[in-house]
Amino acid sequence: MLSDEQISAQLPHVLNVTKYDFLGQRHQGKVRDSYTRGKIRILIATDRLSCFDRVVTTVPFKGEVLNTLAVHWFTLSKDIIENHILDIPDPNVIVANECAIIPIEVVVRAYLAGSAWRDYSSGRAVSGIVLPPGLRKHGKLPQPLLTPSTKAEIGKHDEPIGEQEILARGLVSALLWGQIRDTALALFGLGQKEAAKNGLILVDTKYEFGMYEGRLVLADEIHTLDSSRYWVADTYTEKLADNETPEMLDKEPTRQWLLEQGFKGDGPIPTFTDEHRIDIARHYISAFERIAGRPFVSSVGPVSERIEKNLESYLEGAR
Repeated sequence: MLSDEQISAQLPHVLNVTKYDFLGQRHQGKVRDSYTRGKIRILIATDRLSCFDRVVTTVPFKGEVLNTLAVHWFTLSKDIIENHILDIPDPNVIVANECAIIPIEVVVRAYLAGSAWRDYSSGRAVSGIVLPPGLRKHGKLPQPLLTPSTKAEIGKHDEPIGEQEILARGLVSALLWGQIRDTALALFGLGQKEAAKNGLILVDTKYEFGMYEGRLVLADEIHTLDSSRYWVADTYTEKLADNETPEMLDKEPTRQWLLEQGFKGDGPIPTFTDEHRIDIARHYISAFERIAGRPFVSSVGPVSERIEKNLESYLEGAR
């Protein structure tokens, strides 16, 4: 694992915004910037950290952790569904087929946590699903649930949407939604199985799908720390019995810290000190190593310059 000194030395080199004019038209997401070039899209994982649909700070090495973990899971899941990856010319970059993204984030939950618990405890249905009374916070659900949401623009909140509303609004056909549903549950099952091998619980996650040449493909990311919630299995039962929060390997601790500051996505963003950003980086790197089952290897240096050099070399070789 990288030392605190290395993480601290990376603070001046974090990748916040990309400006690679030679790549073409730039599109900025919450965490990724992307560039379209004909039939391909170049996705660059920045070091931005998003919570409550707002970019709240930057974290050293976060983009590399996110991208490397996504590639890890894309590789493991390729027998379940085709994904959009063409090449990985840099640790922060995926070159992908340009897909028509389906405007639904497909969330799968196996435990009652996060926004699902907040909705449930307020007496509201979770994405149109009415759950039985008496369920516990952080408790396991009777079976994994699909709780989709609409994809929001930057600065706006994703909105829960029920399966019936998805079909009623014609966002996808019933046949395609059935394929998406079955694929999401299969991917989640794979994630649970692989996480368990490393002593972890995959609590919930989100998937994004697209269409490429008439085929459903998996896009964006899969089972990363930004898209998924992980808990440590060994301490889960004891923590639950003591009404304590499970040991987390995702970005939920940052969400909870923001909530403690009174921030729920609106208004001024609380200040993150450098020490706090180093702590978050250490958390991300440690979590990567537990989830992927291998060390995280990187080095201190300007991320933007490295990416630019690697992409120029890649595009030159692709001509």
